[in-house]
Amino acid sequence: MAYLSMGESHRRITDYLNRFADAINYQDGDSLARLFSISSDTPSLLSLADALNVFQDANRLIKQSEKFSQYGEVVAPFFRSLQSYRLGNLVDAYGAFEKASNAFIQEFRNWESGWALEALYVIAYEIRVLAERADRELASNGKSPEKLKGAGSFLMKVFGVLAGKGPKRVGALYVTCQLFKIYFKLGTVHLCRSVIRSIETARIFDFEEFPTRDKVTYMYYTGRLEVLNENFPAADQKLSYALTHCSLNKEANIRMILKYLIPVKLSIGILPKKQLIENYNLVEYNNIVEALKRGDLRLLRSALQENEDQFLRSGVYLVLEKLELQVYQRLLKKIYIIQKLKDPSKAHQMKLEVIVKALKWLEIEMDLDEVLKDVYGLIKFHFSTCVHPFSRVMLCSLT
Repeated sequence: MAYLSMGESHRRITDYLNRFADAINYQDGDSLARLFSISSDTPSLLSLADALNVFQDANRLIKQSEKFSQYGEVVAPFFRSLQSYRLGNLVDAYGAFEKASNAFIQEFRNWESGWALEALYVIAYEIRVLAERADRELASNGKSPEKLKGAGSFLMKVFGVLAGKGPKRVGALYVTCQLFKIYFKLGTVHLCRSVIRSIETARIFDFEEFPTRDKVTYMYYTGRLEVLNENFPAADQKLSYALTHCSLNKEANIRMILKYLIPVKLSIGILPKKQLIENYNLVEYNNIVEALKRGDLRLLRSALQENEDQFLRSGVYLVLEKLELQVYQRLLKKIYIIQKLKDPSKAHQMKLEVIVKALKWLEIEMDLDEVLKDVYGLIKFHFSTCVHPFSRVMLCSLT
């Protein structure tokens, strides 16, 4: 950092305080939002942080002016947070930012209109991001990470402020999405249910009045919840909504949606086009789709093994693993077609030994009992099956 005089430090701090007071007095939500964006590392906030570390008496500047002192409970802890953030003390930065945020919420309650929603969005985002970074710092020092959980509690308080009649309620979905991110990060997704009930059942909310950005994020996370619950029709509906309404310019977001929508589509028998997979660099699904097309159980298992870590992290491994039955279905259809060409009169009869041979050709060793067990599972996939346990012959009506 270049040399910074006391006079220049004083000027920078005073300039920030003036901009803060003016943003509130003129109800300029966008300007106020930028003043809270601590993790954005903007030059103006970084230079302010340097000034605060040189001029150690910023509290006096706040208290000596009536224009600034009325916002002292917000600004003073924010200054401490910014100083700590600049010095890399993330736990202290989070603690001070949470204090500033609580003070801001008290002010926000008193404002009748929703002019400051953009600032509230930034605070909701920043407190989550700072909490995540603070927890990493705690964990690296051998301490229990607890800040993200605290951020969740704070955001529930914010949600309560927004969950009422009036123009502020449109901000509730953004805060909900920040809560979802916290709950998924902590592995406490069951906590999403109470917030979802509030959004979807409360009469004060009209889903279509929320900003599109927030609706897309909400549908993405609720779609993921349906995937975890193996409710694939609902997951398909929610994730498809997110994909349809997501901006085409947000390629990273589209890719995130497709990471879950593709397994859902596969589960209900819809195969994605190869071009879609390639456009969004989702090549881990190439061999899975090919295995479904060919009825190649070996290829499916190989693809799952090769990308196991990635699929487990995404939470879709078990969904993809259950595609084995669909691959079986495709394999049996191929056997049926071959038998029909050879002897149409016996096409409806399929010996289990033939299935065992086909699997052996795919380098999969299974005995008759194992094959019989798996064939029973295909009842769920549009098979009408009758098996004679002694003759080991399966009579199939394939549709």
